[in-house]
Amino acid sequence: MKKHPPTRMTGGSAIVQSLIANGVDTIFGLPGVQLNHLFDALYDNRNRINVLNSRHEQGAAYMAFGYAISSGKVGAFTVVPGPGILNATAALSTAYACNQPVLAITGQIQSDQIDRGFGLLHEIPDQPGALASVNKWVQRIDHPQHVPDVMQQAFHKLTAERPRPVTIEMAMDMMGQESLVSPPVEAVTGNRPEIDLDQITAAAKLLGNAQQPMIFVGSGAYHAAAEVQALAAMLEAPVVSYQNGRGIVDERHYLAQIHPAGAELWATCDVAIAIGCRLQPERMYWGIDDALKVIHIDIDPTELTRVMAPTIGIVGDSAMATQALLDAVPAHNRKRSSRKDELDRLKNKVHKTLLDGLGPQMAFLEAIRAELPEDGFFVDEYTQIGYVARVGFPVYRPRTMVTPGFQGTLGYGYATALGVAVANPGKKVVSVNGDGGFMYTMPELASAVHHKLDVVALVFADGHYGNVRRQQKVDHNGKEIASNFSNPDFVRLAESFGALGLRAHSAAELRSCLQQAFAQTGPSLIEVPVGEFTEPWPFIRPPATRPLARF
Repeated sequence: MKKHPPTRMTGGSAIVQSLIANGVDTIFGLPGVQLNHLFDALYDNRNRINVLNSRHEQGAAYMAFGYAISSGKVGAFTVVPGPGILNATAALSTAYACNQPVLAITGQIQSDQIDRGFGLLHEIPDQPGALASVNKWVQRIDHPQHVPDVMQQAFHKLTAERPRPVTIEMAMDMMGQESLVSPPVEAVTGNRPEIDLDQITAAAKLLGNAQQPMIFVGSGAYHAAAEVQALAAMLEAPVVSYQNGRGIVDERHYLAQIHPAGAELWATCDVAIAIGCRLQPERMYWGIDDALKVIHIDIDPTELTRVMAPTIGIVGDSAMATQALLDAVPAHNRKRSSRKDELDRLKNKVHKTLLDGLGPQMAFLEAIRAELPEDGFFVDEYTQIGYVARVGFPVYRPRTMVTPGFQGTLGYGYATALGVAVANPGKKVVSVNGDGGFMYTMPELASAVHHKLDVVALVFADGHYGNVRRQQKVDHNGKEIASNFSNPDFVRLAESFGALGLRAHSAAELRSCLQQAFAQTGPSLIEVPVGEFTEPWPFIRPPATRPLARF
């Protein structure tokens, strides 16, 4: 690691210099006594690192997640230890589930009093242990001179192999102590494993001879969009994604197919290749048999056999491995006719099924799609419109639909959307919420106004946790309990924060409100009063099309 000559600086300054060396120009967070020296250094470098404060620690952490998942860059946040960092763990778990490089920086009590149980402010026992399950790596920095090495390790963990969150902590006295420190000169470059070319050749033969190949993609393939598109065209293979991975192939193209269409194609698929995704719901819920061969590409070798062993498992970066296949497949590829007519018919058939069965939700989604620019961002939530969006909202570019993946952190959406807006200045961002989830991070309306963030929050309000209420009614003989709540007037609430507040009672009114919101600067909120929607799950999760296996 190249370093600058030793310079006298505090531990907090050394952390900030390491952030700058690694290209971090934005950090979200909340100050506090254990972080005073860090924020002092951030103030001194305010022309190099933009500091955006939030109204709650979970808001800061979700903003960092939104920044990371929408840009591919490290999203950084800082909060006080103990309850501060514990408040942020829901966002860390979301970043962990979605494989996103989120860096958390937290403080500690005095270094000589850690883990002694004195009952000091924000003290919790074994803070690194408490954070370990939602981080790839957790490390304490014991002295200012150790900062450069630990921070470079942190950035290596964030960018090497499978990206996931990293947390570093430093005691408040060490953050303030001055010492001779040699800051890093350049950013860490994450390594990528070597590709096994014998496995590539075997996979190329399988794919080349396949009659009905399919490609499945997830968040691990966002940076491999060009290679995936080329492979799909070479094989005339439909590309399927569910939550993360949407837009890797423009979903107006016939080769891009949504999940319910994928279930139909799965019935006759002979070779499926998973690129940067788990292929978990497909194998577990659509069924699998010996006639279906699976090729699995993942940078994390432990993922290749987690659900079940593939026919061929390739450890490697998705872009590098897919490019290797592009080089190898032509030597084995059979002559292929265009499947455009077939796949267009399937696309239209599935779309009609969604319109017939989920008409009200689809109407709202079509209104949003009509007004949101192609390069705009759609941030979903765990709500009825958000569920249907997984299959009913067309996505045109990678990273422009943001979801919490399998973690399903209710309430993550609005604060995440603010981070998306910060990472993508000038782009339109729509945050789709239910009234239940929106109230989790609703106070971040104040942050949006304070920082002048152009995010349009849609709040579909029915006064219920809709899924829970439906389950109580249908599965538990109508025993509704704790699934109903009272709401504020969301329009007046937005106005009280200084945001634009609007109300839409139909899809047509929603389009008009979106036009008004997009035409102004700063945050907006559009309340959409709704009734009970048709249950979406039979349309989102189609039945198995092959024999179900036991897992």
